[in-house]
Amino acid sequence: MTEQEWTIGRLLSWTAEFFGQKEIDNPRLSAEVLLANALQCQRIDLYTRFEEIVNETVRAAFRGLVKRHASGEPVAYLVGQREFYSLSFTVNSHVLIPRPETEHLVGETLDRLPSKSAQPLHVCDVGTGSGAIAVCLAKYLTQAKITAIDICPEALAVARGNAEKHHVADRIQFCEADLLSQANGQLFDAIVSNPPYISDAEMADVPDSVKKFEPHRALVGAGQDGGQTTRDLIDQALPRLKPGGWLLVETSPMLAAALKGYLEAQPQWKGSGVVKDMAGHPRVLWAQKQI
Repeated sequence: MTEQEWTIGRLLSWTAEFFGQKEIDNPRLSAEVLLANALQCQRIDLYTRFEEIVNETVRAAFRGLVKRHASGEPVAYLVGQREFYSLSFTVNSHVLIPRPETEHLVGETLDRLPSKSAQPLHVCDVGTGSGAIAVCLAKYLTQAKITAIDICPEALAVARGNAEKHHVADRIQFCEADLLSQANGQLFDAIVSNPPYISDAEMADVPDSVKKFEPHRALVGAGQDGGQTTRDLIDQALPRLKPGGWLLVETSPMLAAALKGYLEAQPQWKGSGVVKDMAGHPRVLWAQKQI
């Protein structure tokens, strides 16, 4: 094959097959995202350019991306962004890559809060990471004020950038803290979080692409079962919620029942439950404070 025969279509086919042999998830999609990044175009543009010959400079950049992804580095980190709730978010190795499961957390929060209210809503996103949850809530709750908390200053820098990117930075206050330790005196209509909840034992079974590249602190929860971080958050949330306020937390299917039992043992909660994700796994833990 000559250099001139390396068209976009041929590169995509070859790379998708290569990724498939490596047992990489979504091999065709990964190939398209990486090639679009190398070509500095939108992925959808590739479909009208299959016969276009790709020059050596672009091919060299693409080969580098393919090699890194084949070694386990996530596509989102390679291209520096990930789509979440129909918005594009900048990501890097200081923050978790936003996942579809977490979109359920945003949706459940929006379902419980009025889009318009006489008084501005005040919502807290604990462990904001890339700011995906906080930014989405600010975009769709246009009268809400959001407090976005993270223990990692580098993560907060990413979150600030995403808030500016989506023009909601004026309604998000960023705070460096461990859970709600710095939120004294503030009362919230809702506290939302995707906290670390994987146990040390479970980390052995986590894919290398996660284990080697995503921030350990944002993955592994405290305690033998990984659920102590969530239990600490539940305890700290109670005095910081307004009467009738909501707590919504993403969790592991292995922890959901035990955490719901922990909530039910506290009479200050009016009600609680667990919402399943699209795969049918218990995913979002919710509770409402007594009025």
